[in-house]
Amino acid sequence: MSDGFDRAPEQTRPLRAPPSSQDNIPQQNLESAMAKPQVVVAPVLMSKLSANAPEFYPSGYSSNYTESYEDGCEDYPTLSDYVQDFLNHLTEQPGSFETEIEQFAETLNGWVTTDDALQELVELIYQQATSIPNFSYMGARLCNYLSHHLTISPQSGNFRQLLLQRCRTEYEVKDQAAKGDEVTRKRFHAFVLFLGELYLNLEIKGTNGQVTRADILQVGLRELLNALFSNPMDDNLICAVKLLKLTGSVLEDAWKEKGKTDMEEIIQRIENVVLDANCSRDVKQMLLKLVELRSSNWGRVHATSTYREATPENDPNYFMNEPTFYTSDGVPFTAADPDTWMILMMRWTQR
Repeated sequence: MSDGFDRAPEQTRPLRAPPSSQDNIPQQNLESAMAKPQVVVAPVLMSKLSANAPEFYPSGYSSNYTESYEDGCEDYPTLSDYVQDFLNHLTEQPGSFETEIEQFAETLNGWVTTDDALQELVELIYQQATSIPNFSYMGARLCNYLSHHLTISPQSGNFRQLLLQRCRTEYEVKDQAAKGDEVTRKRFHAFVLFLGELYLNLEIKGTNGQVTRADILQVGLRELLNALFSNPMDDNLICAVKLLKLTGSVLEDAWKEKGKTDMEEIIQRIENVVLDANCSRDVKQMLLKLVELRSSNWGRVHATSTYREATPENDPNYFMNEPTFYTSDGVPFTAADPDTWMILMMRWTQR
């Protein structure tokens, strides 16, 4: 079982710079050469440099991640070390995802050859995505890519199936976690938000080639919201607000397509929490702002209004892209301010 961790693909280490040619010159000859300048007749012909010599890298040079390890993982004793290093690299440099994910997946295909190795890969990514808040989105993107590009598909399940099984483990204890201590709730909230990112990013290809979202995650998010609202502590409610800001518009569209009124029920529940729950004033304001956001179609332009038809009355984002101006006192204002156009006219007439 352990051979999946101990065996790396047959690859070569990155080439290193050759030793300096002066290292092989005797000290006596070196001093003689410095004392008696000589005329070099044919420096190119006498040179011992080879056109096939390895590429030189200055001391301290550090190329990007894929260039450093594109030829192999021999520097890593285990799969865990290699994957964790890449996850940390993505956390620090998320912009490198597009350029390095293909090489990462190819390396994994040569290394992840057992059920245990695949399970370990899933666990490493899950832990990174739920322990580092800023990695939940990147973790979901990574999961989506690997679900389509890892070739191993053992009897225990492919990458996506094992990932969803891992999420189900946390999902089944949602009610206990939502009412647990602060540490337990914090871990639960990280799982909730990661599941929201998975719902938005995990693509499933149907038999006809169409791409859909995982319906099982849609159902799961609805039940997670129930658990959060059933235990209306401040941090639970804040998590629910974050989840709905992230996924609310997509969830409501999906429910409407099926003729469901789940979002109406959620909004009603939020209003009840605002009236009855003993949450803080700031959290109640957050909930009311969320209700307001949903009433404006989640901040989206109404489908019936084209760009030319958009007005302040039918488009909540009408003023969003307007430039910001400043008064002579440095006070900012936009087109949404009632005296904007009067100020602008005065500015133009003074020119």
